[in-house]
Amino acid sequence: MSSPAILVDGVTVHYGEVLALDAASLTLGAARICGLIGMNGSGKSTLFKVIMGMVKPDAGRVLIHGESPAIARKAGGIGYVPQSEDVDWQFPLSVHDVVMMGRYGHQGFTRRPSKADRAAVDHALDRVELSEFAGRQIGQLSGGQKKRAFVARGIAQGATTMLLDEPFAGVDKRSEATISRLLRELSADGCTILLSTHDLHALPQLCDEAVLLMRKVLMHGPPEEALKPENLAMAFGLDVLNRDLPDSGIPSRQAGS
Repeated sequence: MSSPAILVDGVTVHYGEVLALDAASLTLGAARICGLIGMNGSGKSTLFKVIMGMVKPDAGRVLIHGESPAIARKAGGIGYVPQSEDVDWQFPLSVHDVVMMGRYGHQGFTRRPSKADRAAVDHALDRVELSEFAGRQIGQLSGGQKKRAFVARGIAQGATTMLLDEPFAGVDKRSEATISRLLRELSADGCTILLSTHDLHALPQLCDEAVLLMRKVLMHGPPEEALKPENLAMAFGLDVLNRDLPDSGIPSRQAGS
């Protein structure tokens, strides 16, 4: 029996006295797209960082295809699209440079790109429709183009697991459609994708499953089930039975209906 693509087992994380994750558990199979839903401060970014191996949990474990996050990262198995505020957009790197970073695990100590590395980068830029911007400084791109550049990095890397932290925040409709198409294509190719999003309206069309998070996993199942007002109320702490959920695009139920 093959190992899950992502296994998060009883993970607890504190930042000082602040509890960020509380015995969170999650299992994702290969070639699935899972939407991560929760309010700000619910632990979404911390969960990503634990899966990446960037934050060590106080308790619990994480396995990526049966291996530790450190081993999976070293093998180039995990791609990451961060939130915009987590990136120094003034750093003097071109779009091509950012995507080439995905090839570092395939290169020797000299970090000298091979013909295969350059071909992989060109292919990835073409897939995300950024070939004409390859020489541009990364900070000069639009919000959507920046996200597509980091998706291209994961494609060039050959990642089998992709984590995207708010990939649709601040992006234009063209980039949103392009990213959604790419994620579906990557999933069809066998890649496992976990993404956090506030765009709940688009969740059923994009995701195979959804997770409601409030420091612990409250629910994991079909998107349509997660989007039921009584379930969203658990994650957002709102009376969504009688009001609209902000930014969700989902109308409330009227009392008595």
